[in-house]
Amino acid sequence: MGKSNGKQEQLTVADFVVERLEQWNVRRIFGYPGDGINGVIGAIHRREKRVDFIQVAHEELASLMATAHAKFTGEVGVCLSTGGPGAIHLLNGLYDAKLDHQPVVAIVGQQSLAGAGGSMQQETNLYSILEDVGSEYIEIVAKPEQARHVIDRAFRIAVAERAVTVVILPHDVQQAPAVPAPPQEHGMQHSSVGVVIPRLVPSDAELRRAADVLNAGKRVAILVGQGALGATDDVIAVAEALGAGVAKALLGKAALPDDLPWVTGSVGWLGTAASNWMMEECDTLFMIGTTMPYTEFLPKEGQARGVQIDIAPKSLGLRYPMEVMLAGDSAETLRALLPLITRKTDRGWRAEIERHVAEWYTTVDEQAHAPAPPINPQLLLWELSRQLPDASTLTADSGSSAVWLARFVKIRRGMKLSLSGGLATMGCALPYALAGKFAGPDRPVIAIVGDGAMQMSGMSALIDVAKYWKRWRDPRLVILVLNNRDLNYVTWEQRVMEGEPKFPASQDLPDLPYASYAKLLGLDGIRVERPEDVAGAWQKAFAADRPFVIDALVNADVPTLPPKLEPKQKKQLAKALDSGDPDATGVREQLVAQGLEGA
Repeated sequence: MGKSNGKQEQLTVADFVVERLEQWNVRRIFGYPGDGINGVIGAIHRREKRVDFIQVAHEELASLMATAHAKFTGEVGVCLSTGGPGAIHLLNGLYDAKLDHQPVVAIVGQQSLAGAGGSMQQETNLYSILEDVGSEYIEIVAKPEQARHVIDRAFRIAVAERAVTVVILPHDVQQAPAVPAPPQEHGMQHSSVGVVIPRLVPSDAELRRAADVLNAGKRVAILVGQGALGATDDVIAVAEALGAGVAKALLGKAALPDDLPWVTGSVGWLGTAASNWMMEECDTLFMIGTTMPYTEFLPKEGQARGVQIDIAPKSLGLRYPMEVMLAGDSAETLRALLPLITRKTDRGWRAEIERHVAEWYTTVDEQAHAPAPPINPQLLLWELSRQLPDASTLTADSGSSAVWLARFVKIRRGMKLSLSGGLATMGCALPYALAGKFAGPDRPVIAIVGDGAMQMSGMSALIDVAKYWKRWRDPRLVILVLNNRDLNYVTWEQRVMEGEPKFPASQDLPDLPYASYAKLLGLDGIRVERPEDVAGAWQKAFAADRPFVIDALVNADVPTLPPKLEPKQKKQLAKALDSGDPDATGVREQLVAQGLEGA
């Protein structure tokens, strides 16, 4: 601590909290200042060489970055804000963490306890506001003696439960003298730093039951999610033994490389024809670390026998009726299961899967190169896949950007990818990319963003990119903006799910010069208006000496639809287009161009 008038400064509760965060290996905090949290801000300032405070343009960006930090590093993400409006702004990113089961600790300021209940400015009932998102643990530090065990429990529970926890620090408590060691009295707590995660493996009997089901299957389909991200080699070994194909939920896209000929890619509404076909034809479903919500794309109930692995028992048997449910870590459980698997000698099912995968990649190649003036959005992602640098980190926003990333980008070993899965919030791609860059400053990072998300919060996040990019050893952070002047994914949902024509008042967006805005901030960028310029734009972006924005003018009529529509969906789409949809002509042309004329 620093000195004043030759005397050691008094350690405050805020100082103690920041010191305790250090002991929990926190090296980076994402946040925004405010008077309700200024005690902690001052304490971080006094230790800034050991704790890096990343000031962002909006508290929502801070909580989204904390979530992404947890996803990309496996560490606890930490975000900070003042009370009142700051805490309310944090909610979106905290719910993103909660729904994707990521360990995040939120440190939230509050007006002084001494004035509580007096309708102070910005005084809100933070406990009530944050109680749901922090349902595993939320606590107000009302006495200095609480600080130690509240911080310790918040981190231990965040890690052990893969959950969001919340610590509320009133301003006067922050400034109070610290009590690092509470007195040895009744009612006092004496906690410690550290958490131990047990080795979680099912019993031998359950593993044997699972193996019996899998060995009996003739057409085994595996579906992996983010719970399999650390089990790549184990999934491959089991899939090879079973002669199975592997489909991937979007949060698990980086679990297996897409260059394996039996990896069918994403599944569901955003999925591939190969994945969805495999789910229709399999007789055994093996789900590993996923709660993929599009249950209509899983086998019909009664079609397939089911085995599931999940580290959270509460997630077992949730999406499909499972015959054997294995509570355990994916990698550990698969290693224990593999010796019980009998290698299948009949590889006919595997050959069928590989044929469908090859046919799918031929199809998407044709779809990406189909004319769709000014530019087919799929071409941007097809070309990105060709030029992706090794060890890239990819993020996408919610919407059509996620669809095209899911279908067209082939992930290779060593790459990372994430987005907002359970919450599917708009505005996640840029803060995720920023967090990815801080976590891996020597990795190229690519963010795929729709123009709606860019206007919602991406342009604010771009200010943060401009602020911090010179810290990174590799300056490559490339932002692709799919500029179609339309809230495109929802427009298609209105047509196919509701039978409603596009409603321009709710869907149309202004055309903004995103690349020019990037240059205004000291970054670089290019506007792309012709398909023949797409490859060169990516080349220029990856060769740039600073973050780069590709502002691509793309066609909004290219359908963000599953490879095959159900009869009801076809009927709804036809109804929408026949009911005065302003883009009906262009949509019909693109349905034909994409080989979906039967839709």
